[in-house]
Amino acid sequence: MKKALFFTIIGAMLAWAVYDFTFSGSNSGGQQNEASPAETAGEAADTGLAVGNTAPDFTLQTLDGEQAKLSDFRGKPVFVNFWATWCPPCRAEMPDMQELYDNMDIEILAVNLTNTEKSEEDVSSFVEDMGLTFPVLMDPNGDVSSEYNVKAYPTSYLLDADGKITYIAYGAMNYNQMVQEFEKMK
Repeated sequence: MKKALFFTIIGAMLAWAVYDFTFSGSNSGGQQNEASPAETAGEAADTGLAVGNTAPDFTLQTLDGEQAKLSDFRGKPVFVNFWATWCPPCRAEMPDMQELYDNMDIEILAVNLTNTEKSEEDVSSFVEDMGLTFPVLMDPNGDVSSEYNVKAYPTSYLLDADGKITYIAYGAMNYNQMVQEFEKMK
């Protein structure tokens, strides 16, 4: 009975996230007539959020207090994941992300939706409890998650070594899906 209720709630949450993402009226990174902020900041003209575009660059502070810039990871595939500690699907995919990080030659940048958390200490405790060793980036004002139009949690962008988006996942992925999408880049 408890399992059925749990899966019903999770299903309803995912259905709402898909509905909200699909039918929201916000701009999802379409073309603009004027130079975009990304272009004026020196990013590629093909910067955007669609598969085949160069992912928008960003700089965030890690949980350890260091600066991490997405473009610094060029030359290697990157898995950018937007997540929160209170999100059950986010929590469920973290062990698979750690396994991917341990077994594949890929960088993972886990962007925490810090503005939705009770405290930064909750994030630190979660990372320690889960034994996560990949970089956890803090998005305290939600600027990067807004730039990436994140509406469903988790949302992941898989980038090739040139920073091009090869796959977007709205919702949790399992290890096999992650590996399958990573292998398609080779």
